[in-house]
Amino acid sequence: MIRTWKGLAPLLLAATAFALVSPAMAQTPPNILVVGQIAEPASLDPHVSTAANDFRIAVNIYDGLVRNTPGTLEIEPALATDWTISEDGLEYVFNLREGVTFHDGTPFNAAAVKFNFDRMLKEDHPFASTGPFPLAFFFSSVKDVEVVDDLTVKFTLNEAFAPFMSNLASPTGLIVSPAAVEQYGADYGRHPVGTGPFKFEEWQSNTSVVASRNDAYWDGAPSLEAVIFRPITDANTRVAEMLSGGIDVLLETPPDNVAQFASDANYQVVEAVGPHVWYVMLNAKDGPFADKRVRQAVNYAVNKESLVNDVLQGTADVSSGPIPPAFNWAYNQDVAPYPYDPEKAKALLAEAGAEGAKLTFLVTEGGSGMLDPVPMGTAIQADLAAVGLDVEIKTYEWNTFLSEVNPGLEGKGDMAEMAWMTSDPDTLPFLTLRTAAFPAEGGFNSSYYSNPEVDDLLDKARLSTDPAERGELYKQVQAITHEDAPWLFVANWKQNAVVTSTVGNFELQPDFSLVLRDVTKQ
Repeated sequence: MIRTWKGLAPLLLAATAFALVSPAMAQTPPNILVVGQIAEPASLDPHVSTAANDFRIAVNIYDGLVRNTPGTLEIEPALATDWTISEDGLEYVFNLREGVTFHDGTPFNAAAVKFNFDRMLKEDHPFASTGPFPLAFFFSSVKDVEVVDDLTVKFTLNEAFAPFMSNLASPTGLIVSPAAVEQYGADYGRHPVGTGPFKFEEWQSNTSVVASRNDAYWDGAPSLEAVIFRPITDANTRVAEMLSGGIDVLLETPPDNVAQFASDANYQVVEAVGPHVWYVMLNAKDGPFADKRVRQAVNYAVNKESLVNDVLQGTADVSSGPIPPAFNWAYNQDVAPYPYDPEKAKALLAEAGAEGAKLTFLVTEGGSGMLDPVPMGTAIQADLAAVGLDVEIKTYEWNTFLSEVNPGLEGKGDMAEMAWMTSDPDTLPFLTLRTAAFPAEGGFNSSYYSNPEVDDLLDKARLSTDPAERGELYKQVQAITHEDAPWLFVANWKQNAVVTSTVGNFELQPDFSLVLRDVTKQ
């Protein structure tokens, strides 16, 4: 017999509260998955969010027009059953799935699709004020969204845009209920309504987000009755909760604990390679890092091999630039990572007159894809001290960290940790390395890097419909940015999670989302 939400609520809340009070005795309820998240979500409005931590919840509440086939970055139908693309790449016509309703009972149709994209893209939309929508960049090429009929919608682009379908499959392309946005306004992110396999039930701040099974899901009701997402920011506490039975899924396992779980038959370690980049932004606008030689010096000064092998216990590879090797068709294998060469670093610092420079380094306690950020920050600080740089670390909780870093480093710091997980090689450099992506322009180029040649290459790569040509353009971007060193290039993560032996069909996705619709629990 399927329990209703009213029947589930006491069980879920009691289990969550008991786990928080007495982890040594905690047990998760049957057929209810408890996920140990790395942080409290900032918003469950997928158009407002920027963090994978939020998106891991959102992809289970919402659907997009299209989605990635599980285990791949290939596009498959979702709320759209099929589509046609004009020869010039300027018109995309989607046929929508019939009979789908949002969790609030309102119909999903072409008007709902138009509402979603107009809200993000049109400043005069009645609900534009429910933003900001920082990743609306993904759809900046959209000129118009037209309702052809109730189940047909047409997107007209102002120019051909190669990543368009990939971006539709991203969390920013998820479709929200217009009626719910109208009801909750700016507070919609606390009251999410989608068409997905799980329905939002409640959000207790710093305790849990609860979603129950959508029995009417168009793609078949999930096996799980409900999912509880618990924010557990401290990595050691997440491990303790897993060992004591307080959670069923441990995300972003601390490197030191992976072997421990792998050797225990009560757990499964799940791994996957995806397009991830972990780096340190360097403030190129003012301070020592305005000089390219100083930026290059820190890349020589930091022992990245030690970071990935000792701090991260082999769960990552050394990075050589902004294009992750998971995009093998766009990755420049001729660009090697900066070698560890403290003497070269000292020579560059002397040449730039930056010996003994004082630097402020913003570090987060945890966050989406941030791996082991405090130990990594401390190790980087020590390596820079060894070449004469005086680095002060300032540590922040994840959402506070984002509020400090995303508006730009000017007046706040010289360096800041960051990580991105993407589904197209365009995303990270376009949003973080273009001159037009400075924070004042709505982008995430918080380090103020600017190179007109890189700007031009990225613009051309977006317009090209030839994959080979696109790949060559991104390879050039990697070569130039490696030389310019706008970041300290550190690591590409091999993502992992731990699940209990009672959990089945759990798979990590290349786009770093957490798709739970097919997961089971004994």
